[in-house]
Amino acid sequence: MFTAQKKARIVLGTIAVGAVFALAGCATSDPTGSGGSSGSSDKITVGSFNYPESEILGNIYTLALEDAGYTVDKQFNIGPRQATIPALKDGSINLIPEYNGNLLFFYDTKSAARTTAEVDAALKDAIPKGYRVLKSSPAEDKDAYVVTQAEAEKFGLKTVGDLTKIEPFALGANPQFGELGYGIPGLKSVYGIKDVTFTPIEDYGGPDTVKALTDNAVQVADIYTTSPDLVAKKLLVLDDPKNLIAAQNIVPLLNSKIYSAKMAKVLDKVSAAMSTKDLIGLRDQVEGADKVQAATAAKDWLVKKKLIK
Repeated sequence: MFTAQKKARIVLGTIAVGAVFALAGCATSDPTGSGGSSGSSDKITVGSFNYPESEILGNIYTLALEDAGYTVDKQFNIGPRQATIPALKDGSINLIPEYNGNLLFFYDTKSAARTTAEVDAALKDAIPKGYRVLKSSPAEDKDAYVVTQAEAEKFGLKTVGDLTKIEPFALGANPQFGELGYGIPGLKSVYGIKDVTFTPIEDYGGPDTVKALTDNAVQVADIYTTSPDLVAKKLLVLDDPKNLIAAQNIVPLLNSKIYSAKMAKVLDKVSAAMSTKDLIGLRDQVEGADKVQAATAAKDWLVKKKLIK
């Protein structure tokens, strides 16, 4: 689900995501909770993936919890999920903004869940003991197959399946994309697209990925659906009629040792107030011409939504 950022789309992915993705809607109380502890702590360390959207969300969680009386430390820009999950386990961090689809497929690479409700339900069973997720937000940041509008018009590209018209082509994406179920393997198994040269780019749909696409170093890129560059750089998100990419709602993931009803109430309220449009606006402030600090953008949003004073 930001440069994808989302998007840790993110995005944001890691191991494989089977044919899946779509994001919206909140579930009922703690739909994806995994046991957890009734004990709680008033001191929390919030982490983030290593891209702007995740840092913005981490700041939103931090400020909302501080306003509720918690003492909060920040450990941002940790890296991909292979680094953040161990950090949650060993207590280096206690809480991180996540994406329900990618988190599910990190644990269950063969899941057939696609919608938000399906993903939330499957995540409840997939998440290991010791972790807990709260309610998912209507806000979504998904990976997407993106081309330039000029390329789309030249070759008649509207859907992911239309990429057969430009084979062979180069695809730019984060390094994990070569193994993800909705990445290179999914292109082949779901859409029959085989002749692809994979170009790993480390910034998760960020400026380097966008530049590679607009410079024609790659012809297709994985860029998150909340990226301000989609409009600014005249890029087109290809439709995904076969649901290769599944739901990617924002969801707080925490070490269950710090769970409390008080914390859940604070974070659930934040999640409910957030929309995909909000994410796009926040990313534009931070990554666009204004270059607003992530903490400042987060605070302004919380105040505007009357979530903090």
